[in-house]
Amino acid sequence: MNHDDLRQWSKRAADWTHEYHHSLRDRPVRAQTQPGDIAACLPQTPPEQPESLETIFEDFTRIVPEGMTHWQHPRFFAYFPGNAAPASMLAEQLANSMAAQAMLWQTSPAATEMETVMIRWLRDALGLAPHFTGTIHDTATIATLSAILTMREKALAWKGNTAGLPAQPRLRLYASTQVHSSIDKGVRIAGIGQDNLIKIPTDAHHAMDTTALDRAIRADLAAGHRPAGVILCVGATGIGASDRLQEAIAVAKSHGLPTHVDAAWAGSAMICPEFRHLWAGIDGADSIVFNPHKWLGIQMDCSIQFLADPVPQVRTLGLRPDYLETLGQSEITNYNEWTVPLGRRFRALKIWFTLRAHGLEGLRRRIRDHIAWSEALATAMASLPDVEIITPPTLSLFSFALKDGDAATEALLTRINDHGQIYLTQTRHQDRFVIRVQVGQFDCTREDVMTVYQVVRDLLYG
Repeated sequence: MNHDDLRQWSKRAADWTHEYHHSLRDRPVRAQTQPGDIAACLPQTPPEQPESLETIFEDFTRIVPEGMTHWQHPRFFAYFPGNAAPASMLAEQLANSMAAQAMLWQTSPAATEMETVMIRWLRDALGLAPHFTGTIHDTATIATLSAILTMREKALAWKGNTAGLPAQPRLRLYASTQVHSSIDKGVRIAGIGQDNLIKIPTDAHHAMDTTALDRAIRADLAAGHRPAGVILCVGATGIGASDRLQEAIAVAKSHGLPTHVDAAWAGSAMICPEFRHLWAGIDGADSIVFNPHKWLGIQMDCSIQFLADPVPQVRTLGLRPDYLETLGQSEITNYNEWTVPLGRRFRALKIWFTLRAHGLEGLRRRIRDHIAWSEALATAMASLPDVEIITPPTLSLFSFALKDGDAATEALLTRINDHGQIYLTQTRHQDRFVIRVQVGQFDCTREDVMTVYQVVRDLLYG
């Protein structure tokens, strides 16, 4: 295959993409295959001789789409969305065409400088204070890991990276019981250890109990441990819980501890000023992560970490051997020094395209619609005699269960997802098995959202 072939097949792929998206409502949302079905369709060994693109493309259309859960389906209400607006998809095609490695300014000046400007655009769009700068990671997991590693190094006076951890004091990090599992993964990878992530209980509103936080920090100090930082959440994955940032950050600051805020999903809603009360006090945070690929239509992968001061993180993660120097430029920004990987994709391009193609007001309108439709759906679901709303809508996320208990609720979820018309997921809340409904797919309509009510009603009552 050469570039002339690529031109032809790119057009064919664009036609397939157009048809795929227009046919999504006719497809089951979740893949209906069984484990091993797709592998059984693939040869066990690679070909020795080239095969025609016609054959390869036919195999793709025959095998792959039916084996995919369709994240761009307008009735995908599971997890949080992984949206891909057409403008973002177009930008990704162009970035893929250039196939740049944007690890340094000199390897991709436009990628580096556009990243700087896009961080500023998003900072201002979310109403954050002008002292924040930041960088683009692949996912919130890596952004959070970067923050945790920085907390570790600050607490150890920058000795962890050089001397290692065995001779260092026992570090402690603090988070509520509502935080995402990426925080648990981060403390493991950072060498701090799962046992040293102290889960602080929550109050009646599922926010971290800040009195308990202060008490836990004081107890660890008395025991000779070394507190390293506090991790907070806004719009947590399970039920959308949010910590009271202003109070929690004040407690952290009173002990000289940095804070990281995980707003991976809910952060996008902050382009709407009326929802910013959910993160009141955010400007006091040291680090914030939000994922434009969850709700702003900017294609996976694209996670933004805002930093009040980038110097500690660059000191923690930066490494500049001679072969990565930009000659004659000692203070130039190289974003690989702000994160874990050296290699970097040109992610800023799809932010630039999408924000320009939709404008902030267009994106606000979508988010406001999703939230209003979620509230309408929760009201309709509550009218079903056997259904109980467990947690009311937080932004566009709510949960429900059957009054008959966990077994009946789990069985209902299985029937819903086997049915194929919608896709929902579960969590546990206060020892109950509950079904999550999260409205946020980029192209969904009110009618798509109300399909959840219709499917549940029909499955329960025929």
